[in-house]
Amino acid sequence: MKIAVLGCGYWGPNLVRNFSQLNKVDELYCCDLDAKRLDRVKHLFPSVRGTQDYKELKKMPDLDGVVIATPVYSHFPLAKEFLEQGKHVLVEKPLTHSQESSLELVKLAEEKKRVLMVGHTFEYTAAVNKIKEIVESGELGKILYVNCTRVNLGLFQNDINVVWDLAPHDISIILYVLGEFPVSVNCQGKAHFKTDIEDVATSTLNFKNGLIAFIHNSWLDPKKIRKITIVGTRKMLVYDDIAVQEKIKIYDKGLELPPYYDTFAEFHFSYRSGDTYSPRIDEYEPLRKQCDTFLECIKKESPPPSDGNNGLRVVSILEAASKSLKQGGRQIPVRLPKEKKFSQSNGNGYPVYSKVPVKNKMEPSLRVLERSEIK
Repeated sequence: MKIAVLGCGYWGPNLVRNFSQLNKVDELYCCDLDAKRLDRVKHLFPSVRGTQDYKELKKMPDLDGVVIATPVYSHFPLAKEFLEQGKHVLVEKPLTHSQESSLELVKLAEEKKRVLMVGHTFEYTAAVNKIKEIVESGELGKILYVNCTRVNLGLFQNDINVVWDLAPHDISIILYVLGEFPVSVNCQGKAHFKTDIEDVATSTLNFKNGLIAFIHNSWLDPKKIRKITIVGTRKMLVYDDIAVQEKIKIYDKGLELPPYYDTFAEFHFSYRSGDTYSPRIDEYEPLRKQCDTFLECIKKESPPPSDGNNGLRVVSILEAASKSLKQGGRQIPVRLPKEKKFSQSNGNGYPVYSKVPVKNKMEPSLRVLERSEIK
């Protein structure tokens, strides 16, 4: 295959490294306006070809796919141009800067029958997939709440705030693991150094079934923290992505109500504190898995796990959080476009739209139907 990576700044070189080490890529191109960045990438990977003009890539009829790792507000125009050219597209998170533009890309990809994939890398990690397995098994019981902390010192962005920069990871993990879509979100934060670009914020996702999720993000924390706590009625789980070993720990802890009591004085919670253990995880590089999945989906003409619809869901939540942030933390409903009810397939594995209202829950109506489910 012939693949091009657009953007050689912070994340681009990591993408170039992974694609260059996959045997499935015959020719790899990189593109950046900055000649120094291009020279650095070509120095690290001599076989990679470089260009400062992305329009040169559009002229290549045999280019299979492009990977967009540029500033967020360039995601939509670049992805749209290449999809219109019939190229498969992988866009780093978030998919675009708005629900409207994300929906347009999803529709365009379906119309052109091309892969549209979003770089929600954590959905490809061994740890997150293990957590999903544990939650779905019922081992934790009914999930009561989720608490996410993703903080560090920098990197400050010029075009997006800390929510758009860091929260997509946690939002995608929550949706992927729990299989639920929030009905509303409220968000509070503060811009300390750049006007209207909040550098610290806390978002609250409210779900119809009573579940609640908190996401704390900051560019102003002295310590890098990547931690998620999931509290269930039976057990509790802590995921520490920074930990070298034992990234997941399960705590057999909880509390129980007394079976009966006659007076308030007799009412006492029963606290349970059992064993703590760490499940075995077969580690691998998630970005390599993501890149390989993109190539496999191109080859098989099949939709990826983190497809455009996945990206649209995350952007819808981010957009609602931004509205809440600008309105002092007011609760904002999260709504997907009415077209997001899938009722059929176009026969090639790609979903098509039917204009039916959708519930705020990730039921089969909010995911790509398997062929066996299509009637």
